Amino acid sequence: MELLLPNPANSTPLTTLGFLDRAATTYGDSPSIVYNNVSYTWLQTHCRCLQMASSLTSLGIQRGQVVSVVAPNVPSMYELQFSVPMSGAVLNNINTRLDAHTLSILLQHSESKLVFVDHHSSSLVLEAISLFPRNTKHPQLILIDDEMVSSGSKSTSSTSHFLDHYEGILEDGITSCPKGVSLSHRAIFIKTMDALVDWSVPNQPVYLWTLPIFHANGWSFPWGMAAVGGTNICHRKVNPSQIYRLIKQHKVTHMCGAPVVLNMLSNSPDLETLDHHVQILTAGSPPPAPVLARTESIGFVVSHGYGLTETGGIVVSCAWKQKWNKLPLTERARLKSRQGVNTVGLTEADVLDPKTGEPVKRDGKTVGEVVLRGGSLTLGYLKDTEGTSKCMRENGWFYTGDVGVIHPDGYLEIKDRSKDIIISGGENISSPEVESVLYSYPAVNEAAVVAKPDKFWGETPCAFVSLKKNGELTQKPSENEIIQYCRDRLPHYMVPKTMVFENELPKTSTGKVQKFILRRIAKAMSLVGVP
Repeated sequence: MELLLPNPANSTPLTTLGFLDRAATTYGDSPSIVYNNVSYTWLQTHCRCLQMASSLTSLGIQRGQVVSVVAPNVPSMYELQFSVPMSGAVLNNINTRLDAHTLSILLQHSESKLVFVDHHSSSLVLEAISLFPRNTKHPQLILIDDEMVSSGSKSTSSTSHFLDHYEGILEDGITSCPKGVSLSHRAIFIKTMDALVDWSVPNQPVYLWTLPIFHANGWSFPWGMAAVGGTNICHRKVNPSQIYRLIKQHKVTHMCGAPVVLNMLSNSPDLETLDHHVQILTAGSPPPAPVLARTESIGFVVSHGYGLTETGGIVVSCAWKQKWNKLPLTERARLKSRQGVNTVGLTEADVLDPKTGEPVKRDGKTVGEVVLRGGSLTLGYLKDTEGTSKCMRENGWFYTGDVGVIHPDGYLEIKDRSKDIIISGGENISSPEVESVLYSYPAVNEAAVVAKPDKFWGETPCAFVSLKKNGELTQKPSENEIIQYCRDRLPHYMVPKTMVFENELPKTSTGKVQKFILRRIAKAMSLVGVP
C-alpha cells in the first residue's frame, strides 16, 4: 500500500471553475443570465468570463492579489465570481450597505488592488478611499453600469475617478473590524457539490437571485448554477411585488433568502397563491415556525439550513422525513424550523458543553456551543492568527459561537448566538423561542427580543415589534395585549417585560435584524428608568 501514492492523474486540485467550461459545452445555447432586457447563454457567459480574466491579467493583477467587488446581484457580479479566480486573484465580495469608514477599513485590510464598483455605490467607494491614510496607494476602480448595457447607450455617470467601465475592459480582453474569511478552491468545490446534492437541484433550474451574492458568496450557488446549467434571474433589490412578477414571468423554480424574505413574501399586499411550486432555501437566523407555515401555505416549498461565511454556505440542513408529511401544517413548520443534521459534505456537527468540552445530552434542552468539522470550512481569517486560533481549536473542531441543542432524534436546533442569550434571574432565555411566539400573533409583522439591563433580575426580555400594514388590522393591539398573549404560551420568566413598537426593525442588507442597535436602545431605556 505504501507504493500507492497520489499522482497527477488522481490528485487534481478541486475547483468550481471547471463547472463553467462544462456548462458552455453541455448547456451552451441555454440561458445563463437574465436581467431586465439583457440575457446571455452559457456559451456567451463562458466567453465573457474568459475575456474578463484576461483583462485582469492585462491590468497587472497578479496571482494572489485581491480584487474586490461592491455590487448588487447584477450580471457582472455573477460573472466576476468566475473571472476573478480564473485570473488567479482572490475574490472579495463586499456588502453594498456598509458605511464609508467600514468599507475603507475592509479595502485597506485586504490590500485590494482593484475594485469593481456599481454605479449606485460609486460615491460611497470614493468616500471610503478618501479616508485612506496619506501615502497609501489607492486601488484602481472599475465602474459597473448595467443601465448602459441594458439600454445600449453610453453611461452618464462621471468616470474621472475610474480606470474604465466594466464593458470597456471586457472589450480590451478580446485582445466591527470585518473578518477576512478565506476559503480555498477545494472548499468551494466541496460546498458547491454538497449544496446541489442536499437541495436536490435538478438540471437547468430557473434560479432567482433574492440572496445577495456578497453574502457568503451566495451560498455557493453562483458556481452551482453553472454546474447544472441553470438560468440566473438577476435583479437589484428584494421587493415582494417584483419577486412575484419575476416568478410568474420566468417560471422560477428555485430561490434563496433569509427568513425576513419569507416574512415579506407571506405578508405582502401583493401576495398571491403561486401557480407552480417554488423551492426556497432559507438560513441566516432561526426562522419562526409561523412564518414557515404562512410561506408554505401560498405554494413555496421551504427548505431550511444553517451555515456561516466560514463554511462557504449551508452545512447543516433539516433533512425531511416522509412520515412528517402526514402531520398538520403547524407541526411540520415546527419541525422544519430546526436546523437539522450535517449535510453529506460536512464531516461532523455537534454541540459541546462549554465547560467540559464533551457532547451535550440529546434531550433538546441541554445547551452548548455548536461545533463543526469538514473540508468546506475556512482556512482561517486573513491577517488574524489570534482570531483563527480562537475558533479553529487544536481538538479538531471549528467553534461557531452559536448556542444550540441536540434533540433525541439527533437533529440540531440553534437557540441563539452566545452573545444574544438573555440571562434573567439565573434562567437562560432563548430569544428565537420568544420571537416565534410573537410572530404567531396575527398583527405582528416583525419581532426581535434582546436583553434589557435590570437592577433586580440582571436582564429581562425586551421585545421590539412592527405591525402589519396591509389593511388587515382593525385596531392596533396594546402592549399589554401582546404581553398577555405571550404569557399564555411561554414560561413566565421568558415573557417580555417591555414591548416597543417600531415602524420597521433595523436590518442588514441580507435581512438579519441588527440586534446590536436594539440592545443600545434597550440599555438607554434602562438608564432613564423606562420599565
